[in-house]
Amino acid sequence: MVIMRFETDHLAETTNRLSAYVVATRGHAGCRNVDFVGSAIVEGRLAIVQKWESVEDQQAHFDSEDMVSMARDISPLLRQTPDIDLYDGLSMHDLN
Repeated sequence: MVIMRFETDHLAETTNRLSAYVVATRGHAGCRNVDFVGSAIVEGRLAIVQKWESVEDQQAHFDSEDMVSMARDISPLLRQTPDIDLYDGLSMHDLN
């Protein structure tokens, strides 16, 4: 599982760009789920949570043009470098 956290002062524009990225990501091989959320506590904090079939699928996605162009497009809108972390699933369930 991947969690990416973004901090921005340009909420509408960042949300629009990340929404397009999320839609594209859902079509990538091995993508089990992608959620896009906004903090109820910190203004301008957004997060994307991704679940992948395998580490190889996740890595292929991170090397994809969708990921690279998203990073390039939103970088000027962010307060700081995004926080990206990889997690091992200890207890996760997909609702289908």
